[in-house]
Amino acid sequence: MEIKERKSPFTVCNVGAWSMTVVSSVGIIMANRQLMSPQGFAFAFATTLSSFHYSLTALVCLVSNAVGYSASTHAIPLWELILFSIVANASIIAMNFSLILNTPGFFQISRLSMVPVVCVMEWILHGKQFSRRAKMAVVMVVVGVSICTVTDVKVNAKGFLCACVAVLCTSLHQILIGSLQKKYSIGSFELLTKTTPMQALSLLFLCPFIDFYLTGKLLSNYKFSSGAFIFLLLSCSIAVFCKVSLYLCIGRFSASSFQVLGHMKTICVMTLAWLLFDSKLGLKNFLGMALAAMGMIAYTWAVEAEKEATNSKSHRKTKDKMSGEVMKPLTSI
Repeated sequence: MEIKERKSPFTVCNVGAWSMTVVSSVGIIMANRQLMSPQGFAFAFATTLSSFHYSLTALVCLVSNAVGYSASTHAIPLWELILFSIVANASIIAMNFSLILNTPGFFQISRLSMVPVVCVMEWILHGKQFSRRAKMAVVMVVVGVSICTVTDVKVNAKGFLCACVAVLCTSLHQILIGSLQKKYSIGSFELLTKTTPMQALSLLFLCPFIDFYLTGKLLSNYKFSSGAFIFLLLSCSIAVFCKVSLYLCIGRFSASSFQVLGHMKTICVMTLAWLLFDSKLGLKNFLGMALAAMGMIAYTWAVEAEKEATNSKSHRKTKDKMSGEVMKPLTSI
């Protein structure tokens, strides 16, 4: 009974972290759809919007730190913060270039490729091992999501290069989030407080030029209506929860688990689009979503089985060590 009581708060926190991730991610996609689509408010500055997201997140973190709701007690070397910001910003910029230069089908494939890439990078950088069941579950998720999302696939050299940079930088960024938290024993919100101001400042400077290159439009020429401003503020507000939940989930689990289980957001978005916006979903889409969902469940079971096996092994070693220490005085007698 004691073990169950100890596990329950931890389980509730895990469920809460994942729920925040899914709800905030789905919410920001819906808000951005209204803000950026031609049928909505036609705000075409995607990279600049990301800089606004980071700016509000940095402001919330700094205010929270200033009023005492959070504390900054751990030091991270400046060079590591700069490296982290470069990788994170490169991820955002390359992802937007990939979105513009590639077809929706190839862009979705590049996003799906982040799942195996993160797994391989964690194996290379941290020696993380994946069981056969976990690998099979990853394959199920990737195949399921590709079945229900990938349609037209056309490849061009520039788009392919941007997609490769986006995948590598995004994967490395997510791995760094977990690595820094473990290396410096720092909480997710404290790490967010240390990294977002530098990212926000650099993105605010770079993004208007990048968006002008991508769209040929200047932000200063965009006419803000009250509706556009409301949805911009809504998007930025939800983004704060997205950033917090991202750091929280990767810190509690791993970048690979975040990638695999994170595709639940894709399924939720497709389902809501079908229910709310009359988006067309065929049998193929539903079969793909069902396969992806089964893959996520199988991956969760595989990870939990690995944890239980590791815990029982370490418990057995501790028990053997303690029994050996008890036997030593007896043998000396």
